[in-house]
Amino acid sequence: MGFHLPGIRRASFAASHASSKAVEVPKGYLAVYAGEKMKRFVIPISYLSHPSFQQLLSQAEEEFGYDHPMGGLTIPCSQDVFQNITSHLSRQ
Repeated sequence: MGFHLPGIRRASFAASHASSKAVEVPKGYLAVYAGEKMKRFVIPISYLSHPSFQQLLSQAEEEFGYDHPMGGLTIPCSQDVFQNITSHLSRQ
């Protein structure tokens, strides 16, 4: 015989539902991490075809390979450099 704690189940569901919304990425976008503190950025997939971004991807492959413990695409550059590149790409 067990007992039921409905309040705990609702709270844990609400917490997991809220955290899943934080990691959602809209269709046509990609989440990447950059900078010393691994800040998360959500960028359009179209950036992947630009030569400047492809250079960043090559650097990421050289430094991290395809198996990285973060579980996401990690770009090995500072946040400032990353933001400058993505800002430039957004104006094109």
